[in-house]
Amino acid sequence: MPQLPPPATATFSAADDPWIDTRTGPRYSQRGLRDLFLNAHIIDDLALPHPPVASALLRIATAITARITGLDDPELTASQWNALRRTCLKQGRFTPDAIHAYFDQHAWDVFDLVRPWLQEPALRTQCDHSSGINAFVPGRPAGNNLAWFSPHGHHTAEPVPTAEALQNLLIHHYYGRSGQCTPRTVDGVTTGRQYSGPLRSTVSFHPLGRTLHETLLAGVPAFTGDEQLPGTDACPWEETTPSPQNPSTPVTWPGRLLTGQSQHAILLVPGPGGSTVTDAYLTWATKDPEEAKEPKEPEISTDPYLSYRFITERKSVARRRTKNRADASRAWWRELDTLVLAPDEHGTYARPAVFDTLNDLPEDLRRSLRIRVHGFDQDGKVIDRQWYTAITPPLLNWTQEHDPAKAQRIAECCREAEQTAQRLATVAKQAWKTATHSGTSKTTWANKALARYWPKAETVFWRLLDEPETDAPAAFAAAAASALREVTEAARIRHNSAAHAVAHAIKGLHRRRRPSAPRKTA
Repeated sequence: MPQLPPPATATFSAADDPWIDTRTGPRYSQRGLRDLFLNAHIIDDLALPHPPVASALLRIATAITARITGLDDPELTASQWNALRRTCLKQGRFTPDAIHAYFDQHAWDVFDLVRPWLQEPALRTQCDHSSGINAFVPGRPAGNNLAWFSPHGHHTAEPVPTAEALQNLLIHHYYGRSGQCTPRTVDGVTTGRQYSGPLRSTVSFHPLGRTLHETLLAGVPAFTGDEQLPGTDACPWEETTPSPQNPSTPVTWPGRLLTGQSQHAILLVPGPGGSTVTDAYLTWATKDPEEAKEPKEPEISTDPYLSYRFITERKSVARRRTKNRADASRAWWRELDTLVLAPDEHGTYARPAVFDTLNDLPEDLRRSLRIRVHGFDQDGKVIDRQWYTAITPPLLNWTQEHDPAKAQRIAECCREAEQTAQRLATVAKQAWKTATHSGTSKTTWANKALARYWPKAETVFWRLLDEPETDAPAAFAAAAASALREVTEAARIRHNSAAHAVAHAIKGLHRRRRPSAPRKTA
């Protein structure tokens, strides 16, 4: 039976009720979206516990920033746009009247019967049953899954605070799973298949200023399209009436680009008063019935905070663009060459598009600007492995536009670190095969050696940036040799064959190899 409508007394405002964790000095507090903008100039940073939530919220907040500052005007020339952003930065805070005017204009009630924030109220009648709160909360077992690490189960569906539920809502919209979901009927067509969120299994790079005010203004992406009519772009909460997303709808800037590409339709069921969420509907977000009959993977526009890899098609000269996948085992500094090198139409990698506007920031901000890294290591369908975050040192002065020599040194060191890792894996496998007289080259030594190598390689990397005359291949080879010796110490003491095999492997690590084109590996 369809779920009964929520009680009319349930209310929670995404604009005015606290749900966003922030940090100001040593103090932590929760704020609503309106308060977030009113006090952005005194807030140091977001303090959300889950990196995918922070990455999603930064995109939403950036779209709102463009609205309240006028940076969303596609008629502005590049010089006018940069001048307006500099003026906003010089003011030191967002204009309170503009903030109130924007938030008073739109609907923010999470449990509104007609326009619930970032939800589709039609799911009450389009779905025969809800999905359950456990399916909505990441980490809880749902359906037939075993409860290995959670006290929750089918009969222990505990409600969640609405503030936490809103954060989970963002995870589903941006990083949600694909595959089977709660069936939904639209125009007589019923299907239960959904596609993954636009950011699934990706790592995002966000500019990080000294205050949240600087962070949001530095993170606004510039308009790069050919044409966009003023007033045609809308965020989901700005639409007059809520409707399912249609993949054929053009991705406009900045509202739909940053907030309107979700492949998931969601509706929360509140507890008494709206302080908790007791249930949820979670299903697909395609409007066209023909699309529901024969689903077609939607095209996702280039996200300004993601880096991309280009793959040349074998049968043509065309190149296919793919998102760089998040990898929790991969340290952020291994992507540094992608971030500092200027765009190259013949290059293999492209840095996030937002970097193309950072050189136009005032010098004091540019010199202090760091990069916040938010990654969510997932497979392409349903498995969530690990999320992670990191903050880089100020690095814009290392970009190719400002310091070509430093940028090339970074690229060289990243390349040598990766190539040495490849070589270490190869010689370690061969050494195992030789030492054990086995017909197969197992990865026992290789995996352990690589685990020891990468922390050493990071230390070498930062040292090499301060020592431009030091030979990078030799430095990384020494780190790899040290790692291999450490993991094979016991075997070398017990068996002469292991000692000889490892000695031969170390010679291979130090052997000079021919220069090769830049290349990255996982």
